[in-house]
Amino acid sequence: MSASTPCEVLTPQWAAPPRVRAAFTLRRGGVSAGPYASLNVGAHVGDAPDAVHENRRRVGERLALPAPPAWIEQVHGVGVLELDARGARGGGPAADAVIARGPGEVCVIQVADCLPVLFADTGGSAVAAAHAGWRGLCAGVLEATVNRLGVDPGALAAWLGPAIGARHFEVGAEVRAAFVTRDAEAAMAFAPNERGRWQCDLVALARQRLHALGVGAVAGGEWCTYADPARFFSYRRDGQCGRMAALIWLA
Repeated sequence: MSASTPCEVLTPQWAAPPRVRAAFTLRRGGVSAGPYASLNVGAHVGDAPDAVHENRRRVGERLALPAPPAWIEQVHGVGVLELDARGARGGGPAADAVIARGPGEVCVIQVADCLPVLFADTGGSAVAAAHAGWRGLCAGVLEATVNRLGVDPGALAAWLGPAIGARHFEVGAEVRAAFVTRDAEAAMAFAPNERGRWQCDLVALARQRLHALGVGAVAGGEWCTYADPARFFSYRRDGQCGRMAALIWLA
């Protein structure tokens, strides 16, 4: 990939206030090769460290980030890390959601099929990014993020980024049971297939959870990572692959 090729990103279209900045990186515009080609930002997937460093540098330059993002170790849980101008507080490096309340603090999560969810207080006082794979979503990572934000849920906007779509996300009965046991309405997000398993709609499940929390301004959710290899990495599709980043910060 040429050094002159810019990073490609999605810019959320949602009800966030003007001081909120957000972006989702696509897979083109980096220097990684092979299954990581080309804009892999994941340092934990086997890619060359120098390539990942350059890719992250390009993302920072492309987005004019005010500071390096707070890269975390995601563990498919419900831990929430809060940032300040000096780095993290109220937690450790392992978490699945990040909150910022001031300029100079860049929240980021990495995905390659899991659902990224961005939050913004419509009053412009706080932002957050959550990593919602099925395990974290089921366990309550969105609820944990909203609770930690401490903002009236009706004053929050949420954006659902690219994730694996229901057509390609086959799960076993135990996954469906885990959701339905907690909320019977979740059954509507699962469709049986001819193999005796279930097609799971992560976006529908996230919308249900956000609605139950009282978050009404929910946008996005129309991209399938599995179905679009030109733009998105997909772990379910490719196995060994890179990671994309969902970033949010306050100007």
